[in-house]
Amino acid sequence: MECRVGCAACCIVISISTPIPGMPEGKPAGVRCVQLTADHRCSLFGKPERPAVCGDFGASEEICGRSNEEAFAILAELERVTRPD
Repeated sequence: MECRVGCAACCIVISISTPIPGMPEGKPAGVRCVQLTADHRCSLFGKPERPAVCGDFGASEEICGRSNEEAFAILAELERVTRPD
């Protein structure tokens, strides 16, 4: 599955615990990544400074659903159930 243009759920909904240029402490869940452009594209895509966790993420229907709304809901639930207590 290819990422849906304009979705960016993975760049907003989930937390990222590794440093991102402009976010040295990583990114909290629900916070828009500073590297996300106005049209919901990664400004680091294809660059060596892009975090490995971002590059390793693979879009799939079970994670991204069939719409942007489903992607946000699925990822929010995954974030909730994997959050450390």
